[in-house]
Amino acid sequence: MDLALLVDRDADTRQMYAEYLRQSAYQTDEAEDGREALAKALSLRPSVIVTETRLPGMSGLELCRLLRQDTLTRSIPIIIVTADGAPTHVEVAEAAGADAVLVKPCLPEDLGAAIARLLTASRELKAQARTLHQNVAARVTKTQALIQRTEASAEASSHRMALSRVHQRGATSNPPAAPPSLICPTCFQPMRYVTSQIGGVSERHPEQWDHFECPSCREMFEYRHRTRKLRASNPLRS
Repeated sequence: MDLALLVDRDADTRQMYAEYLRQSAYQTDEAEDGREALAKALSLRPSVIVTETRLPGMSGLELCRLLRQDTLTRSIPIIIVTADGAPTHVEVAEAAGADAVLVKPCLPEDLGAAIARLLTASRELKAQARTLHQNVAARVTKTQALIQRTEASAEASSHRMALSRVHQRGATSNPPAAPPSLICPTCFQPMRYVTSQIGGVSERHPEQWDHFECPSCREMFEYRHRTRKLRASNPLRS
């Protein structure tokens, strides 16, 4: 049930508004001066505050300004009821932070309608804020997940590149595995080792090809260590 804090130095006015609002299913509390109203606003956090401008100790305008400066009360709808209906006075009240300004004589029905309108708007704003917060939270979660996937992918790519740089590839005459002694499958003469080609995806999966020349028939052959197969390569012609 919504709580309305009624602030007015006149007890009869407070009682008139309180009786009407209780019949309209509101809870009410009262304060007769600005300082008491400020203390109750901070402790009770009412759904709406209705205040007169002329209050003992602290004016309704000053009360409104203080409530708007405090994080606990700045979002509470405030209605200022004033006996001065001049446009400049209404503007001053709105500048102080009033959500609505009602001019005396103000009937309880008019006050009730203003309260209902402000509370409806306040609930809609809170619902929009919750939706916005949920959307932002979902986007933040999605962004964090994307960042984590991107960082993981970048780290894996960097690791692969590091392995690639460490793993040597190319031609060499001093290969990791010693070239075998081979016989030419054409003329059955011993072949002469020429050079090797080393490569493969990484150090875990190396490859080595040895190139041989037959001095007799001048043919070139390639021996693959992983499969232990010998095949003819490009022939050398004198």
